[in-house]
Amino acid sequence: MHTAQKITKVFITRRIPQEGLKILSQAGVCKVSLWDSDEPVPRAELLKGVAGAHGLLCLLSDKIDTEVLDAADMYYTVISTLSVGFDHMAMDEIKKRGVRVGYTPDVLTDATAELTVALLLATARRLPEGVVEVINGGWSTWKPLWLCGYGLSGSTVGVIGLGRIGMAIARRLKPFGVKKLLYSGRTAKSNAAEVEGEYVPLDTLVSESDFVVVSCALTPDTQGLCNKDFFCKMKNTAVFINTSRGAVVNQEDLYQALSSGQIACAGLDVTTPEPLPTDHPLLTLKNCVVLPHIGSATYSTRGIMAELSANNLLAGLQGTDMPSELKF
Repeated sequence: MHTAQKITKVFITRRIPQEGLKILSQAGVCKVSLWDSDEPVPRAELLKGVAGAHGLLCLLSDKIDTEVLDAADMYYTVISTLSVGFDHMAMDEIKKRGVRVGYTPDVLTDATAELTVALLLATARRLPEGVVEVINGGWSTWKPLWLCGYGLSGSTVGVIGLGRIGMAIARRLKPFGVKKLLYSGRTAKSNAAEVEGEYVPLDTLVSESDFVVVSCALTPDTQGLCNKDFFCKMKNTAVFINTSRGAVVNQEDLYQALSSGQIACAGLDVTTPEPLPTDHPLLTLKNCVVLPHIGSATYSTRGIMAELSANNLLAGLQGTDMPSELKF
């Protein structure tokens, strides 16, 4: 075990908020090597950077696989990811090597839930379209049906995955006058009563909801969950929102559902791949709002995420309890 007395090397794969860097530099127990850019670290630089490192602070966009673990020459004691998701890491291999993993749940819950509500409203009420019309001179006289969308009042909202973020979304949506809140997932949740949530099979949720909000984790079960069959069961006036992971949605099927009028509109903060190519068919649709994965993008949230990542990393290096450790 590497103790506080021994200076160890850590590699950080991106320029992160100062709050995190400050903690690491002031701790005096590690030598920080940083890919000092807002852009992702190239693969070759990642492999070079982890060589001989005892700790790694990475992002969701960094693929941490066997090759990266091997490049560290077996030095790893800890990996700290600046994310709540961990589908970018080879968890089985990491577990096999006894590497501890820190992550950042909870701290981004509120910011992601707020963004989800903002995206839902922007999509349902056609805000991006409205802005374009104002700029392009499309705004003329008042027209009874021009830019009409869908409201939450009296609606049925379905949340797929009522975990931390799903619950935070539900709490925020209820005051809009939502009449019924349905949710689906692996199990019924004891705290669902707080939002008068009704646990239903996925098919029921999809067919009865006016708004379908995806906030589940990406697992083998949820990969491609939102496909042609899924969209065919939705109302043609329904709004689809995904702020979980891009791979939960079959984007070709979503495009067909949106372009054929099978569903009314969709709002995405996550896509496959990320970034989505500018010539992607989804970007040609007026009834699809795509954001650049900014769920946790508030100054305070990103600062707190950086602090937690740094403290997870230090605890791993020193063999103490992590503030937020991923249990295998």
